Amino acid sequence: MWKTIKSVLAAFFGVQRESRRQEDFTTGKASSFIVVGILMGVLFVVILIVIATLAAG
Repeated sequence: MWKTIKSVLAAFFGVQRESRRQEDFTTGKASSFIVVGILMGVLFVVILIVIATLAAG
C-alpha cells in the first residue's frame, strides 16, 4: 500500500519516473490507485480549506 501512496504522490507533483510509471501499470491494481488518488485529493482539499479558514481569521 505504501508503494501505491508514494506513486500517487509522485504523480500529483508530476515527478514520477517513466520506469516507475511503467511498473505501476504492469504490477499495480487500477482500483487501488483510484481509491488512493481520490482520498489524497479529498485530503488536499480539506487541508486547503483549513489553511484558508485559519488565514482568514
